[in-house]
Amino acid sequence: MVSEINQTPKALRLHIGVFGDTNAGKSTFINAVTGQNIALTSPVAGTTTDPVFKPMELLPLGPVVFIDTAGLDDKSELGQIRVEKSMEQLEVCDAAVLVISSESQNVCSVKEYVSMIKSKKIPYVIVANKINGKKSELDLELYGNVVSADLNDKNDIGKIKEALIDLLKDKIEDPVLTADLVHPGDLVMLTAPQDIQAPKGRLILPEVQVLRDLLDNNCMVMTVTSDNIRNALDSLKNPPALVVTDSQIFKEVNEIIPKDIPLTSFSLLMAKIKGDIKSLIKGAESINNLTDGDKVLILESCSHHAMDDDIARVKIPNLLRKYTGKNLVIDNISGQNISINIKDYKLAIHCGGCMINRKAMLKKQRIFSDAGIPMTNFGVCIAYMNGMLKRICY
Repeated sequence: MVSEINQTPKALRLHIGVFGDTNAGKSTFINAVTGQNIALTSPVAGTTTDPVFKPMELLPLGPVVFIDTAGLDDKSELGQIRVEKSMEQLEVCDAAVLVISSESQNVCSVKEYVSMIKSKKIPYVIVANKINGKKSELDLELYGNVVSADLNDKNDIGKIKEALIDLLKDKIEDPVLTADLVHPGDLVMLTAPQDIQAPKGRLILPEVQVLRDLLDNNCMVMTVTSDNIRNALDSLKNPPALVVTDSQIFKEVNEIIPKDIPLTSFSLLMAKIKGDIKSLIKGAESINNLTDGDKVLILESCSHHAMDDDIARVKIPNLLRKYTGKNLVIDNISGQNISINIKDYKLAIHCGGCMINRKAMLKKQRIFSDAGIPMTNFGVCIAYMNGMLKRICY
């Protein structure tokens, strides 16, 4: 529990993708910037295969995660798949680092890589990696901001860090999770989910994030199970300033909590900081338009073993069918990418997205919006179908 609170979740870190050819020095770059040998390096081309995530603190930016990717010129048997996986990371990066070896003579590949990065409209810096002290013969200044560096020289590493900080200075923003709902000194009640999906001996990640955020806002926090809400309220001299519950028990908690106490859920708070919540609310309203035979897609950003009474595979489908009274076709997918044809779906319902960052969630919302498919999330749709959206704060 303590270690979970002290570690910033990957999804809340600024994502910096590191791209370039095989053996350009991408992994060496990450080891140099982080000051640790956390990325495997080798003179053998293709040492890095799938993208690897390396978290660190980069002051004054705070928590970031570097994404070590496979070489973009990988010509091995699985090379095309590796390159595609590397390029997928551009979709979720807040910034990109393009590492060019001083031994490279291929100006066309530099143009191509810069063009791909620019197409994603993210800031980038080119690191010209001096191999054996040799500077690049390419005129890289034509393609963007360049830092020429010996990755074994601490002074050069300092220049790279300064360039990254300057690159991301406009990206520094603390997600407002609860700060606009509470005041310092407020008492907040959290109802901890005790269903089969709550990991034994631990709290779910959204609850950890909300708890940490409330403490950072100098609030007092009490955590209770759903069967102890009444006892907890009776024990208080003054009512809590806010109650945060699991979306699955919205209705039950709402029946217990006095109507003058603000109520929200972990999933709604995740929706607020991860995506466009107004669009998600609008998406929930489209539930009323569903008819017999319509297809609904339920998405989870992480992969886990499906369990009895699972929220995504049992609870929400049952609630949808009961609320609409329609014979719906409901499919489930998990993972961070959308790998199926979505054109036949009439509605998409996403989880809270605690395992992905805001850019990844907004990308998914944009994909469905471009396809003309309404999208909502677990907490929003549950609140809507229970007639509670106007009751809920976020």
